[in-house]
Amino acid sequence: MYDLVIQNGLLIDGTGVSRRQADVAIKNGRIAGIGRFDKSEAKRVIDAEGMVVAPGIIDMHTHYDPQLTFDPYATSSCFHGVTSVVTGNCGFAMAPCRAADRQFMGSIFTRVEEIGANTIAAIDWEFESFPQYIAAREGNLGINAAFLIGHSNIRRWVMGEAGSERDATDDEITAMRALVKEAMEAGAAGLSSSHSPTDLDMEDRPVPSRFSSHKELVALSEEVGRANRGVIGYLPFSAIGGLTPEDGDLMIEMALKSRRPVIMQGLGARSKIEAPTATWPKSEEYLEKCRVQGAAVYSLLISRPFNRPFSLLGFTSMYEGVPAFHRLFKTKDIAERMAMLRDPAYRDEIRHAVENPNTDPNKGSNTPPPNFSMVQVNKAKLPENAALIGRRISDIAAERNMAPMDVMADIALSENLETEFLQNTETDEWRDGTYLASKHPQMIIGTSDGGAHLGRDDNAEFTSYFFAKWVREWGKWSLEDAVRELTMMPAKMLGFNDRGLIAEGYAADIMIFDPATIGPDRKYKVNDLPGGDTRWTSRPKGVKATIVNGVPIVMDGELVGDGALPGHVLRPGLALQ
Repeated sequence: MYDLVIQNGLLIDGTGVSRRQADVAIKNGRIAGIGRFDKSEAKRVIDAEGMVVAPGIIDMHTHYDPQLTFDPYATSSCFHGVTSVVTGNCGFAMAPCRAADRQFMGSIFTRVEEIGANTIAAIDWEFESFPQYIAAREGNLGINAAFLIGHSNIRRWVMGEAGSERDATDDEITAMRALVKEAMEAGAAGLSSSHSPTDLDMEDRPVPSRFSSHKELVALSEEVGRANRGVIGYLPFSAIGGLTPEDGDLMIEMALKSRRPVIMQGLGARSKIEAPTATWPKSEEYLEKCRVQGAAVYSLLISRPFNRPFSLLGFTSMYEGVPAFHRLFKTKDIAERMAMLRDPAYRDEIRHAVENPNTDPNKGSNTPPPNFSMVQVNKAKLPENAALIGRRISDIAAERNMAPMDVMADIALSENLETEFLQNTETDEWRDGTYLASKHPQMIIGTSDGGAHLGRDDNAEFTSYFFAKWVREWGKWSLEDAVRELTMMPAKMLGFNDRGLIAEGYAADIMIFDPATIGPDRKYKVNDLPGGDTRWTSRPKGVKATIVNGVPIVMDGELVGDGALPGHVLRPGLALQ
């Protein structure tokens, strides 16, 4: 008897070859057969008639590290067909971390990734070393997870407070290498690091990895290479503003000396919110330089536009690159905020500042603020404001012959700052540029940032968005190619040798979906985090099932399985079993 048979589906196996009608039989968490099977041969049957049966999606860039300690299913990603996530990106993770440093490392998740401080404080941090950390996750996962070791964690462990102050000595670099070796032997997915000027701690200092020299980063990359498995995730100093020759050469050196894939973010763009071909000709030249030298350098591509609700009543980090305006969110007193916005001197200051944000990474965060042509009124209470819902701030400002900053402030003030605005970056330029970049073989379709930015966006829906928009609506990708890009390609790059394909002997990580209807559906706030923090969550339409190691964890949009925890810790380079 098989444990599960999926009948009557259109099989898209992840290789990119054309779909075919086939049943899939599963036993002991693995694919036991592909062909024709009778209901009587299985303990459980799922009828997938009219549906696509594909490998589960592998999300290469998430921050589910904290969430997986209390939510083993990595919601919302699992609802959108994701069966495996990679955590520990951007240079910080849950481990290694001594008990005395938990508050500091946790605060980085709060500052950089907007994971509530109450949530971080409620985590049962039952580990210190990296081997202890992933051992604690084994048997406690509903979804598969791989874990990168964070460079900021490594510096804090070896150098203490000095890790946020200076370069490392040779002896300290040797000690850091030993931590990387220990992590790789325990099954780490690789190393992550960041020199990005957007990554700051709660004291507005650069996170520890940003104090590292290139010599230190290359040495740690070499140590990953000695394990002959894993990847190196890296955010260079010029991640926003266009890749500099110095940063480009650094990544080539990291790739050549480690002989492992080096994966950055944002290549080709002047900023994360612009079309990714803003600096594309130079980026293509750089990628060709990498290819000719045999340096495995890749870039993740944000394939879903930002769709971020915010208000002036709550908190948003979207204006960190505008220090004058970001001061507004430093106070929790709403009356004080309203007084600031009514002060002519402050209004003059922010009117200019938002139009001229910081572009010098040496002066602090250079995250570009939302362009007013991409900000619209999303929710309003007053009748005169309700008529503005769905309209761009720039258009309203042109009609009123006012500065856009004044328009947004006046609308918010009229409703005691309760008006909800929405940053939506989907434009024709964004679409054309993203498509051009997406077709390059060194660009990787992504990125969810799942588990992060809980107060403004849930990009976990990038997968269902990709099928709805890029495949069905815009016709830019075939369904077979789209499935391959989200399954087999990341599996092979990460070294998950038994994932990413529907083939006999492979792990039974599967998503079942309706290609005619799949797409983002509901997005709403929930209060389900420990400590009382709220977050955005999302649900798709058209996804029938998410199956992890042969066990359905999501059926028709809801978690199922009576608490079953079929997920595994994924260790790269393991042979098929």
